[in-house]
Amino acid sequence: MARLPRYVIPGQPQHIIQRGNNRQAIFAAEADYQFFRDALVEASQKHALQIHAYVWMTNHIHLLATPENENSISKVFQSVGRKYVQYFNYAYRRSGTLWEGRYRATVVDTERYLLTVMRYIELNPVRAGMVAHPRDYSWTSYRRNALGEGGKNLDWLQPHSEYLALGKHDGDRESAYRQLFRAAISGQELKDIRESTHKGWALGGERFKEEIERLGARRAGSKGVGRPRRADDNRV
Repeated sequence: MARLPRYVIPGQPQHIIQRGNNRQAIFAAEADYQFFRDALVEASQKHALQIHAYVWMTNHIHLLATPENENSISKVFQSVGRKYVQYFNYAYRRSGTLWEGRYRATVVDTERYLLTVMRYIELNPVRAGMVAHPRDYSWTSYRRNALGEGGKNLDWLQPHSEYLALGKHDGDRESAYRQLFRAAISGQELKDIRESTHKGWALGGERFKEEIERLGARRAGSKGVGRPRRADDNRV
């Protein structure tokens, strides 16, 4: 089945995933994460992509980001992809592709899902059994969003208005954000996030999907038909 064309709506956040080819490692040392970060920051500033949350796992990455232009995301991933593959191949004396293919992305209903997707992203290392709490994982936006830490290494993150609405002051917002982590993400929310990102659907309610379909001129959700999913189809 052919993949649906991507839709990019300037000003509307997207959940983006990029995986290593055959789930192979894309980071092997601290220097790799740092190089990737620097390449991403440079490209996102050049191509007007606001990044609100992220996690970089051993073999894949997640971003929650808002494009200012229709080509913001594609240009960022083209730039970072080429630069990082050249670095990685040289550093580890390898050749060939590093990425699974094109990145996966879904446009996110801000009011209904944005803060949930932020939590979903930052809890990735916990679900993977790598740490007990997201604050214990180095390569995530949790420390910035929940604790106000990170200094210049995280000052490139741009808080979304939905996050800013959590409180009048930094401390208030960080405290309110930490409170959100006391509640588990529901099984239905996990399913919705994974399915939408894997299949390129819009992540939101029916009215939101209808609006996205109108703007993007293609369907934004399931028609209720199709092949059964493999067990690992939605693992993100």
